Amino acid sequence: MIKQVQNGNQPIVGRLAPSPTGALHLGNARSFLLAWLSVRSRNGRLIVRMEDLDHPKVKPWAATAALDDLRWLGLDWDAGPDTDASEYIQSNRRAIYGKYLEQLLDKGLVYPCVCSRNEIENVQSAPHREDQRLIYNGTCRGRFPNWDSATAMLPDGRLPVWRFKLEKQGRSCFVDAIRGECVADYQADIGDFALARDPLGAGYTLAHVVDDYLMGVTEVLRGDDLLEATHSHIVLQQALGFPTPQYVHVPLVVAEDGRRLAKRHGDTRIAMLREKGFTPRQVIGILAWWCGWAEFGEELMPEDLLARFDWASFIREQAVLTPQVKEYFKL
Repeated sequence: MIKQVQNGNQPIVGRLAPSPTGALHLGNARSFLLAWLSVRSRNGRLIVRMEDLDHPKVKPWAATAALDDLRWLGLDWDAGPDTDASEYIQSNRRAIYGKYLEQLLDKGLVYPCVCSRNEIENVQSAPHREDQRLIYNGTCRGRFPNWDSATAMLPDGRLPVWRFKLEKQGRSCFVDAIRGECVADYQADIGDFALARDPLGAGYTLAHVVDDYLMGVTEVLRGDDLLEATHSHIVLQQALGFPTPQYVHVPLVVAEDGRRLAKRHGDTRIAMLREKGFTPRQVIGILAWWCGWAEFGEELMPEDLLARFDWASFIREQAVLTPQVKEYFKL
């Protein structure tokens, strides 16, 4: 069993970590509200970290828009890009991630991989969904023994993927605050996972693990679409000697067809609701209703929910964008 951070007298530190790849929608807002409530209900410290390393999808306007939407919803934080851009914007921290990648290279725990997703799929017998995790078979282990983070470039100019060499046997196990005990087999369910494509290690997996440690984060609340990936994050924490924070994976907000919110389900962007004239109290009220802490149509602000916040009464099924909600927001 993974030993996670035990707060005790240690201050609680949580984070909101938007990715500026588009506008915040109701699903994002619900997760951020829950993270805010979890920390503020215990007088903890909250930071905002802009995770902008998904280069092809990053929109130049989205970071500022995300902060504006969070403020409009009534959420506050103690530090973030608005107080220190060098500290809380990941694209400004590449050199830091490079140092930790070098540590892993020195330990022989990472290697460059040039296999495409199609190539990985082709060596596995069962078909895979587009969103399903692939377990890498280790084709590139030992293939490029002399490469390091300074020379990792393919002859055609492409960058390889840095993979973690997972040699553990047995099971990974941690306790999630919502899902309880979560178990995965190191080899069958995790395998040699990808860290980053950037030569300096500036990719989601390595960057957020390093940042959570350096920023003293003790609680990570996020959507349960990342639940399976958490095992690889914990493997990386152990390899770097970092403590494991408390994880809280909350169900996503989905459409009636069970799929993630998309344009085909109506415009659920917070910015659009603002433009339509809806108030923060109306939006927060629906988010709270989804959680089980409000009546439908009740109008609330985040601070109104501090006395109601309780994981024991939290609705643990997926929140659904029902016709009732769509009618309420005129979607």
